[in-house]
Amino acid sequence: MPDHYTIGLDFGTESVRAALANVRKGEVIASAIYPYPDGVIYRTLPSNNHALPPDFALQNPADWLTGLEETIRQVMLGCDASPQLVIGLGIDFTACTILPTTADGKPLSDVDTFRNNPHAWVKLWKHHAAQPQADQVNELAKQRNEAWLSLYGGKISSEWVLPKALQIYQEAPEIYEAADCILEGVDWVVWQLTGRFARNACGAGYKANWHKVNGYPSAEFLDALKPGFGQFFQEKFAGEVVPPATCVGRLSQVWSERLGLPVGIPVAAGMIDAHAAMIGAGITKPHVMFMIMGTSTCHMLMAEKEERVPGISGVVEDGIVPGLFGYEAGQAGVGDIFAWFIESSVPPVYHAEANKRGITLHSLLSEKAALVDVGQSGLLALDWLNGCRTPLVSANLSGLLIGANLATTPEEIYRTLIEATAYGTRLIIETFIGKEISVDQILAGGGLTKNSFLMQIYADITEREIGVLSMPEVSALGAAMLASVAAGKSTGGYANLSEAAVHMRAPVSYTYKPRPETIPVYRRLYAEYIHLVDYFGRGGSPVMETLRQIRQESLGRQAGKR
Repeated sequence: MPDHYTIGLDFGTESVRAALANVRKGEVIASAIYPYPDGVIYRTLPSNNHALPPDFALQNPADWLTGLEETIRQVMLGCDASPQLVIGLGIDFTACTILPTTADGKPLSDVDTFRNNPHAWVKLWKHHAAQPQADQVNELAKQRNEAWLSLYGGKISSEWVLPKALQIYQEAPEIYEAADCILEGVDWVVWQLTGRFARNACGAGYKANWHKVNGYPSAEFLDALKPGFGQFFQEKFAGEVVPPATCVGRLSQVWSERLGLPVGIPVAAGMIDAHAAMIGAGITKPHVMFMIMGTSTCHMLMAEKEERVPGISGVVEDGIVPGLFGYEAGQAGVGDIFAWFIESSVPPVYHAEANKRGITLHSLLSEKAALVDVGQSGLLALDWLNGCRTPLVSANLSGLLIGANLATTPEEIYRTLIEATAYGTRLIIETFIGKEISVDQILAGGGLTKNSFLMQIYADITEREIGVLSMPEVSALGAAMLASVAAGKSTGGYANLSEAAVHMRAPVSYTYKPRPETIPVYRRLYAEYIHLVDYFGRGGSPVMETLRQIRQESLGRQAGKR
């Protein structure tokens, strides 16, 4: 029996990655990356030189189609696998990344009338210009005691569907009126490949406030939010919502010819990239936490029940694996905290030593910090330099370092910042446990997992073993696994994701175990961390919010002088 293959496409912020996976062996036998020519559009549109407003982050959907074509061509040329043995395509995507289109799927940015209007373009996940609209949504939802808000930790993000769509409605009514459909980028790509449109449950649930039983927020709420906006979900965001690994449609003749793949192969419903990585890790059962660790950390977990957990980014039935409730929590700043410290606070002598030895400053500081014993520095920090996502859901909180003196060294501060982010992860774990959702195992992926010093601290502080996946294509592998289930057993795939995970999951490359000698001190330090959380984040003192307000007032005065 010949081997069969699926292709997973991982659409990121700057590029798209394709991975060709052997369905039986789980091996990624070829991969390719294509950087988007227009990248992230921050300053001016490709169609003109007009400056974009602040906090806009856009993309060109044409880059996605070119990217999938180029990467699939490269992976097929880079291996001996016959295209005729490819049995399916799966796709994951950044989210919430949305675009307005005509009824036949044409992006409004491709319509001459609207090409120079920034609201006609893709709003990338990191488009934060809809924060005023997010504030409106949150304030009204709290006033009305909207039940759906508690499923998202009591606050939704400016990155999500409702704020972005409301921004279009308020700031570019002509675009809103012309849009027959507003949809996630991943659903649009699947639509282009197959000619069939459906919305994926992962994106709809985590980013559009969809609930499997109750649907979307009501038209009454939306009309109270902004008169005339009430029919948004019925008129602009309609469409069947399908669970992960569903075969949405089959590869069209046109795209079969463009990609060199068999016509009619299944294309799976899309998924958010971080959640696809959880599938790639082989997690299809409840109570296994998966952490994607990078500039921030996303913590995902599945359970058999739906609970209101403080500060989560969402709980969605069928959001990750059909039949389970998928939870998403996270820390707003992790790797970018360490990067900030490196860029702003490390003396020249450390730079010189790192350059002389040909290593990074992160490696040098990790090496030096490893020589500092637990608690030796007398330091403690709060990991809120980019606000607190879970469990406090506040962008107005800020970082804190306590215990410093004139003998404090950079490596001691570096270690303390790492410890602070590990305390933050432990707090997230304990927040779930407090709602009787157990965390029985932890797996991790992402760039920070390459730092063994950091990962050992996380194991010590959480008092749990942490298995690390070293595969860089774990999200694309997850997408390929979705494709194997969409293809089904009859064509060489699998009946469900649990079956696919047995054969295709990414292996654990190393497991970090807590060191017993560190636990007593870290327990004492964690208790003090919780005291700081309560004092600065739960009503003990408003000093952080006050400082932010004073800063904003000062910036306003400075802007007025210009």
